Amino acid sequence: MNEFLASHGTELLVKTWEHLYISLAAALLGVIVAVPLGVLLSRIPRAADRFISFVGVLQTIPSLAILAFFIPILGVGKTPAIIALFFYSLLPILRNTYTGICNVSQGVREAGRGMGMNAWQSIFKIELPLALPVIMAGIRLSTVYLIGWATLAAFIGGGGLGDFIFDGLNLYQPELIIAGTIPATIMALLADRALALFEKKLTPKGFKETYQTT
Repeated sequence: MNEFLASHGTELLVKTWEHLYISLAAALLGVIVAVPLGVLLSRIPRAADRFISFVGVLQTIPSLAILAFFIPILGVGKTPAIIALFFYSLLPILRNTYTGICNVSQGVREAGRGMGMNAWQSIFKIELPLALPVIMAGIRLSTVYLIGWATLAAFIGGGGLGDFIFDGLNLYQPELIIAGTIPATIMALLADRALALFEKKLTPKGFKETYQTT
């Protein structure tokens, strides 16, 4: 172990940072796109099921196929890897945002309108805060998945811990596989815990499930 760290320690830190960057960039893009889209779909429920089903179909496409699809368009490196992983981040966040917003009690919305709130104020001051636990659950699930899937970025020169894993497979060196697997696992656990604390901090005080319909 000491010999491995002495020879690969710096590279391990670089690959860990690349892995974190790719994963979080894709997750952030997913949040930026899927949360507003989920709110929008809650206003047009007739189209929501079809659109969410379409996004679900994208999830069934093998990740390597999506990575390969973007190579002629974006080349190789981190950018196509982030874009490909972004598509995999959409479904959990989109579905949870839509579900969370739709489950906000109609009575609470009516109370907001009675206080003079317009549609935008209702979304930002009532619906999103009450739906936050459900939305964050989707973000946490998506982020954990992306950290695992980010190892595939190594196939298109995106870097990350996948480089260690695939080098270990090609060279029959288990220590390289372990060096790529353990940091990715720890990273996923830490990201899930950090997002749980972030959710707790953002959740409005006094939030009660009675504010939501079942």
